[in-house]
Amino acid sequence: MRILLVEDDDQLVETTARALRSQGWVVDCTARGEPVPRSLREDAYDLLILDIGLAGIDGFETLRRVRAENLPVPVLILTARDAVEDRVRGLEGGADDYLVKPFALTELIARARALVRRSQARTSNQLQLARLRADLEARRAFIDGEPLPLSAREWDVLGFLMARAGKVVSKEHIAMASNAWEQGVSDNAIEVCLSRLRAKIEPGGVRLRTVRGLGYLLEEIA
Repeated sequence: MRILLVEDDDQLVETTARALRSQGWVVDCTARGEPVPRSLREDAYDLLILDIGLAGIDGFETLRRVRAENLPVPVLILTARDAVEDRVRGLEGGADDYLVKPFALTELIARARALVRRSQARTSNQLQLARLRADLEARRAFIDGEPLPLSAREWDVLGFLMARAGKVVSKEHIAMASNAWEQGVSDNAIEVCLSRLRAKIEPGGVRLRTVRGLGYLLEEIA
């Protein structure tokens, strides 16, 4: 699961991001709302956690811009404001849930998990590219219906890349995609995994292309 956390309190960002990452989730952080719509367009985030009291445009305006672009990511609002009208404004503006500060990190994790689960239930758990199919719920991949033997690392990376097919993904983000890696995984370990994965998926008409200086691109072979 990949989360975009928008919060300008450095201490809260640190504790919240640490708690979310303890679940094996990838967390990107920003202190401002202006770049959020572009980030959501460019990367496949599963959840947006959005503070209301931001410098620059506030959380309400950020939310308005996200929904104006029909970006479907579920949104969890965080705010120190506990007035009913603020909760109503957030929910009517397109937020899916609301937490008032201070909050328990265990409750935040539970709400994040529930929001993503509901969102994923509304979409297909099957990803298809050429003759390669990934079943996200079963954590299995197939070529022409035949199971593809993958290690835990290879599956995590393939699922991550399939959800972002056609987009360049950095090596740093790939490193965060698998819980099967230790912190500080070496570049060599990542490259070995990608090399093995590349050989396994190419018979399905799919290519994992290196984009020099930027990362990797999963695409259908023309």
